[in-house]
Amino acid sequence: MVEETKEQQPVDPEEETAVPEEPGGVESVVDESVEQPERNLQEELEAAEDKLLRVAAEFENFKKRIEREQSKLMKYAGENILRELLTTLDNLYRAIDQGKADADDASAKLESMLEGLDLTQKGLVGTLEKFGVEPLDAVGQEFNPDEQDALTMENSSEVPANHVLREFAKGYRFKDRVLRHAQVVVSSGPALEEDA
Repeated sequence: MVEETKEQQPVDPEEETAVPEEPGGVESVVDESVEQPERNLQEELEAAEDKLLRVAAEFENFKKRIEREQSKLMKYAGENILRELLTTLDNLYRAIDQGKADADDASAKLESMLEGLDLTQKGLVGTLEKFGVEPLDAVGQEFNPDEQDALTMENSSEVPANHVLREFAKGYRFKDRVLRHAQVVVSSGPALEEDA
């Protein structure tokens, strides 16, 4: 048998199959399929950024509007109570006018003025209670430094020691806070008798 041997001949470089340096077929399809979602994501990102900027601007406007409203409320916070107090002031003027009125009887004039002042006081107390201001009871109560200021102490056989004997100025509470402490005289108990 005769063996036929195939001789391998070197490949001529010119005969080699040329591979294009920039293959356009496969990569261009891949590029388009990657580019489309990338474009969509970019558009979504821009839309989200725009929406975020709008929400931030709306929030800033809302914040400024609330600050203006709070400033206005603080500026005119006492308006309602002042309006109510004007009625009390009118009643006080009327009471004073009664005292100045021409009358033959001085005691009748004084009685009329005191009646007007009493009604004015009751109206003022009613107005204060309407807005949550209440008087503090002190006389006869045990001394409480959270609600009362002791101006002095006096001996008393009727009022026990460390109890309020009398008030110089009434104390008031506004809702759950002490608005003004009562100014009081506190009993030190009965006087000690000295043996001679």
